[in-house]
Amino acid sequence: MFDRGEDVTEFFDFDSAVVEDKTETKRVNVDFPAWVVEALDREARRIGIGRQAVIKTWIAERLDDEAARRSA
Repeated sequence: MFDRGEDVTEFFDFDSAVVEDKTETKRVNVDFPAWVVEALDREARRIGIGRQAVIKTWIAERLDDEAARRSA
């Protein structure tokens, strides 16, 4: 289902999910147009996570994709 682009979030238990990330974090402030924030909020509500988690996930996915593309 995931590979076909279908929503698989029903199979996740976000209430008990644990993320262990021991990497150093740095705060970054980014200004977005209002329509981008509204779209992020809609997506966050749709999948049941916070706006910041959507942003982090999407950026990490894009960086991974770019790294894989460069190494191919």
